[in-house]
Amino acid sequence: MEHKELRDLYINVSTGDKKYAGTDASVKIILHDNQGRCTKDIVLDNFFRNDFERGRMDVFHIRKKKLAPLGKIDKIEIWRDDAGLLSDWYVDRIVIEDRENIQVYEFPIFRWIKAKLRYKIKHLDTSLPQLDEHLDQRKMELEDKRKQYEICQKEKGLPVQWDIVSTKADLLTKSKIVKFFSGPWDQVEDVKNLYSDCVFHLPRGADGWKDDLYFANQRIASVNSGVIELCTAIPEKLAVTEEMLKPILEGNSLQYLLDNKRLFIIDFEILEGIHTKPDQFVRKEKNQNVYDHFNVCAPIALFMVDNNQQLRPIAIQLYQQPSSKNPVFLPSDHPNTWLLAKMWFNNADSTYHQALAHLGYTHLLMEGVTVATHRNLSGSHPLFKLLAPHFLYIIAINARGIVKLLAPGGWVDAVMNCGSRGVFDLIKKGIDKWRLDKEGCLPDDLKSRGLDDPNVLPGYHFRDDALLLYNAIQKYASEYVNLYYDGGDKIADDWELQGWGRELVMERESGGVGLKGLPHNGTFRTQDDIVKVVTCVIYTCSVVHAATNFPQYEEYGFPPNYPATFKGTPPTTKDHVDEKQILSCLPSKENSLDVMVVTKVLSAKGTNSLGDFELMYIADPNAKRVVEAFRADLKKISGIIKERNITRRIPYIYLDPEIIPNSISI
Repeated sequence: MEHKELRDLYINVSTGDKKYAGTDASVKIILHDNQGRCTKDIVLDNFFRNDFERGRMDVFHIRKKKLAPLGKIDKIEIWRDDAGLLSDWYVDRIVIEDRENIQVYEFPIFRWIKAKLRYKIKHLDTSLPQLDEHLDQRKMELEDKRKQYEICQKEKGLPVQWDIVSTKADLLTKSKIVKFFSGPWDQVEDVKNLYSDCVFHLPRGADGWKDDLYFANQRIASVNSGVIELCTAIPEKLAVTEEMLKPILEGNSLQYLLDNKRLFIIDFEILEGIHTKPDQFVRKEKNQNVYDHFNVCAPIALFMVDNNQQLRPIAIQLYQQPSSKNPVFLPSDHPNTWLLAKMWFNNADSTYHQALAHLGYTHLLMEGVTVATHRNLSGSHPLFKLLAPHFLYIIAINARGIVKLLAPGGWVDAVMNCGSRGVFDLIKKGIDKWRLDKEGCLPDDLKSRGLDDPNVLPGYHFRDDALLLYNAIQKYASEYVNLYYDGGDKIADDWELQGWGRELVMERESGGVGLKGLPHNGTFRTQDDIVKVVTCVIYTCSVVHAATNFPQYEEYGFPPNYPATFKGTPPTTKDHVDEKQILSCLPSKENSLDVMVVTKVLSAKGTNSLGDFELMYIADPNAKRVVEAFRADLKKISGIIKERNITRRIPYIYLDPEIIPNSISI
């Protein structure tokens, strides 16, 4: 269609849905075309209407007589005064419609507009820094972001970094279960009778907690599915012998199982020596004080793929060094003795899960990446637009929720054997072991654990589903990155990108994030270097967090199944254990309720699904096509996972893209 210069325009201004985003100030705009021409100052004001209210879009009809002569709009210039009581203003986007010529010009803003400062925004506002014609403005805005997002190491050795209390209270108010949570446990099975209302359904762990196959499934399709490894040799510190295992191996030898990749191991050596919370006074009995004692084991467990191609546990040693007081527990032991060993193992597993797999390796690690991204990448940078939806809420949830959980006397102190101090100790030990080119890269992580072959370890649903998602994210990142970087010079000359890499790898004590394993130690040279880092960040903020967070209620919600608190002293002999001894180890009813409530809250998804972004920063039509292709891939993956779950013994729903949020939002 031939473009006509004289026409009416409609300017759509979307004010952000943030606190104090609206303004009472006077706003003006100038439109620039691609021929270097521009309009006079245009006042954006609808008579008798309170414009620019928070979360609202205002439409301004601009008559053609104010616009001539003007061609295709290439840039806008917008500013405000400081009139009115509330002059702060946050703008999401401005869209200009030329309805006569069927033209739409989009200007993503996503900025606080300062008083009396003229902001020049290019059409689509997406450019590398070396190509930005308004570099002074870009540097000023980036400097402002650095002041706002200062890297702070809250405690030496730790990563840099929703009102959960009110949500807990609301759940308890609605639930009828509270009245049952006082006094001692009578029988383990009585715990099941408490789940009788619509607020707290019976978790799946309640039916499987004694079962060996369910215990094994917790290693490969539950909250902590990233620690199991192929066993290539029995470690000397694990005191198993062919003779003791013979009744369990179904006629196979240990060497045969090793040779055929049917033995697997989990070694929680990292838990050795971590802090545990002090003994707690319970009551006075026969003129003596009775205390609860808390321990955390550092166990090693051996698993076998049996002749029916199902994973099952075959040995558990609760501490690292074999001795007469550290026996190897077997499925052939007395059922309650074996059950108690599995419960102590799950207590250790829950300690690792909460401190590292969930908190350390997603929430805290990605908060540092979020801060570094804001500090180094302008809002106009294409990588910022790609990553920003995956950082939504993470700083807020860490500041409001995590602090409450980890505060002295908070939830972690109340319900975990290690307490908050032990959690911090474990994070310090584990955070330096995490590498982007291993734990952050799923194919490399699987290879390092001997599990990259899909024929090894059948039923490893986390691997099988997560690989689909990782590959889709990698494809998405690659197609997007290649839109803007078509050669090495653009990468080398992008000082924002290179500054981001430097800050990501810089030691935490020096003001950086302290990540290890980045390509060329944070110096980006190729498109593949960028894609690897971007893929890791998106994958961790979405898939990894979903896998470690959303199954929590189903496992923790039934205390005997996956006890965060387990009282007493781990067994030092293989003597028979009665149910009373198991009951004495369980957390109090009050603590059990607290675990149920918090894990119920944490397991609830309240934000958009992966690819359905709450805020769409991307405006470039070519990039939008990449996003649409990503969404189509996710839809296919969702169908594949739903189909897989029809035949799975225990469905694994947590990596269905419909369930995965874009960001760490809870």
